[in-house]
Amino acid sequence: MNLEKYLPALDRFVKFQVRNRQDAEDIVQETCAAAYEKQDTLRDPALFQAWILQIARNKCLDYYRKQARRMELPIEALEERVTDAGLSGRTERMAVRDTLTRLGSTEAQILYLYYFRDLPQDEIARMLAIPLGTVKSRLHYARQRFRSLYAEAREMKGETIMKKLPEIMPEYTIIPSSAAPFPVRWEEIMGWFLVPKLGEKLSWAMYDFPERRRTELCEMEVLGPAEVHGIRGVEIRSMEYDPMDCNSAGGQNPVERHLIAQLTDRYCRLLAHCVTEDGVRRYSTFLDGDSFLNNWGFGPDNCGNEVELHPKGDILWDGTQYRTTRKTFLLDVVGRAEVRICGKAYDCVKVVDCYTYQDGVVSEQYLDKAGRTILWRRFNRDDWNQERWGKPWHELLPENERITVDGMSYVNWYDCITDYIL
Repeated sequence: MNLEKYLPALDRFVKFQVRNRQDAEDIVQETCAAAYEKQDTLRDPALFQAWILQIARNKCLDYYRKQARRMELPIEALEERVTDAGLSGRTERMAVRDTLTRLGSTEAQILYLYYFRDLPQDEIARMLAIPLGTVKSRLHYARQRFRSLYAEAREMKGETIMKKLPEIMPEYTIIPSSAAPFPVRWEEIMGWFLVPKLGEKLSWAMYDFPERRRTELCEMEVLGPAEVHGIRGVEIRSMEYDPMDCNSAGGQNPVERHLIAQLTDRYCRLLAHCVTEDGVRRYSTFLDGDSFLNNWGFGPDNCGNEVELHPKGDILWDGTQYRTTRKTFLLDVVGRAEVRICGKAYDCVKVVDCYTYQDGVVSEQYLDKAGRTILWRRFNRDDWNQERWGKPWHELLPENERITVDGMSYVNWYDCITDYIL
């Protein structure tokens, strides 16, 4: 039994299921021990990965079953997690809280176990010692009640509607502030600007500088719940018009891409990607190693981007340049500014990302207090990808803004905005 070959996939799978790192490592060890003891029961060695992941899945369910037995009625935990996730400020959080307090205790409990503990219905039935049919009927009724009461609490605000982004990038002004950065909950998928929740949709566009002309347009929408390797998330359809060569999927225009994403109380991350090329639907997931992680992953073991942002001191601004304290997975809050665009002014924190996409690429992202992107700006190191472009970036784009990171010059390439600001 060549267990070592499958350890990376097993490790990623368990750490996606269990956020406590020590508990996750314990479960990996328990899974390996169980696989060794039960290896004689595996009839087809070609199915080893699926077999050991099923053992791990059962171990994770045992873990959460023990956690759930310690809970009486977790309304407070449900309320805290949902209200923290509001994207429209105090009014939205109050609407969710009011809805939860109006639900009965049985309804709140079933919603908590299903949506926030990610437990399948048969496990909930065993845990609560009730028939599976009773779980299904309670869950159906709780959904209906929450949906009805929530609509009342929100005073029928209506769904988000995508607005048309302009052909030319609107003029904007960034005014640095001496005030301390505020902590912010950032639930967007890194680099995609969409919050992976039911009912969410948005469009965003890329604008090359100095022409400020729109080059790529992306329209995104959450289609519904989805599950990958037993991990619950949502499916997103992305329609990309006039994509860059690296995103064109065999020269297609537009490109229709499907993503599976997961938002937890601590992280936002992609679980799977699918695109059709030459008539073949090609899937990749977080268990596919570097082929997935290098394109769609972020953070150690693809843990995702943190949603609770505050200054960590990994990236510092000394008034003339950014200085970094390490070289991998650098994303930090590095100041505060007012961004004026489209006739509005936004109080923002500036989030700087160094080298997480690839070496030689830096971004500045301005988030408002609701955790939504107001402006995103990409910078290339002067020698980035020079074998393809033929010249340093200060010669390719001599009029564009420059910044300095660790003594190296970076040149602004393009900016992105979303219909959130329209």
